[in-house]
Amino acid sequence: MKMLDEFRDPNLAMKLVESIQALAKRRWTIMEVCGGQTHGLLRHGIDEELKDVVELLHGPGCPVCVTPSIAIDHAIKLASQPGFLLATFGDMLRVPGSSISLLHSQAQGANVQMVYSPLDAVKLAQERPGTQVVFLAVGFETTAPATALAVLQADALGLDNFSVLSAHVRVEPAMEAIVKAADCRVNGFLAAGHVCTITGYRSYQVFARRYRTPIVVTGFEPVDLLDGIHRCVQLLEADSPQVVNAYARIATCEGNPNALELLERVFDVGDRAWRGLGLMPNGGLQLKSKYVGYDAVARFGLSNRCEAHAEECQSGAVMSGKILPPQCPHFGSRCTPASPLGAPMVSTEGACSAYYRYTGLGARSHERREIVI
Repeated sequence: MKMLDEFRDPNLAMKLVESIQALAKRRWTIMEVCGGQTHGLLRHGIDEELKDVVELLHGPGCPVCVTPSIAIDHAIKLASQPGFLLATFGDMLRVPGSSISLLHSQAQGANVQMVYSPLDAVKLAQERPGTQVVFLAVGFETTAPATALAVLQADALGLDNFSVLSAHVRVEPAMEAIVKAADCRVNGFLAAGHVCTITGYRSYQVFARRYRTPIVVTGFEPVDLLDGIHRCVQLLEADSPQVVNAYARIATCEGNPNALELLERVFDVGDRAWRGLGLMPNGGLQLKSKYVGYDAVARFGLSNRCEAHAEECQSGAVMSGKILPPQCPHFGSRCTPASPLGAPMVSTEGACSAYYRYTGLGARSHERREIVI
C-alpha cells in the first residue's frame, strides 16, 4: 500500500539508523510529543538501535493520560444519576478517577456507553429524548473539531438533552512548560504530525527561536520516526533551532482551515488541569459562552476546582521526561494493565503501556518488539 509500506521499508530504515549514528557527535536528548509515536519507537526497536547517540524521552502527548481525575469523577457522578447516560471513547473506560474508573462504576450500575464519535452521542440524544446524554470529550486539537461539530449539530437540532464534559487539551502549552522547567533535558522535539495536520506549525517557528529548541513535525511509521530523528539531529549538530516538516504528505504550515474554523467557532482557549502536570495555562479548550447550555459542568452544577490528592502513579514525571516508565518503583509489579495505578499503563498511547508491551519488562511474547530494522 503506497503511503504506508514505503514508510516501513527495512532497508531505508537501516540506512537512516546508520546515517544518524554517523551524524551525531554527541548523545542528544529528543522528546517525541505524541504517545502514538512512543509506541512506534518502542514497537520497532528504534530506541535500542539509537541508544548510543540519541536518548528518547516521552512527552505528554497522550490525551487519555493527561485527562485529570476530576473529569473522570464528574463523568462517574453523572452516569450514576437516574436519567443520565455517559458516552465516551473506549480508552477512557479503564482510566482511574480519584477512586474508581468508569468501567467499575458501570459494573456498579452507572449508565456508561462507549461510542466511536461525538456524533454517536448526538444520535443517542436524538433516540432517547427522556435521557440526558453527556459526552466526555477528550483529546488534543485532532479530536476537538469533531466535538465542535457535535455541539453545532445538537444546537441545529434543538436538543436539550445533550451536553459535553470537555477535557480537550492543547499541545504547545505543555511543550512550553517542559522547556521552561529548570531541570529540562530536552534538546529537540518530534512534534505530533496529526496535531499539526489540524493546527499547522507556524506557531512552532516562534517557539523554536524563543527557546532555541529545534522541532521536527513527524509521522508514525518507522521510517517517519527515523527521518524525524535524523532531521532533528542535523538541526542540533548545526545549532539551528528551526522547524522542519518531515510529514509533508499530510501536514502543512497553515493546517486545516475548516477544522480550525470549527474550533474558533465553538471553543475558547483557557487554563486546564492536566493529570500529573497540574494547571496548564492556556492548556485547554472550553465551550464559548454562546454554547454554555451544552457545557455539562455549568449545566449540572459541577465543581471546576481540581482538588489535589496524593497519587501513587508517577505519570507527571513520565510525561515530562523526568523518568522512564521502568524507573517507577510500581512499574510491572503493583501497576500493570490488569491493575493500573494510572492512565499511562492502560491507554493505547500511554508510555508505560508501551514499555510493558514491547520491552520484555512485562510483555507477553506476542507483544514483543516488531523489529523492522
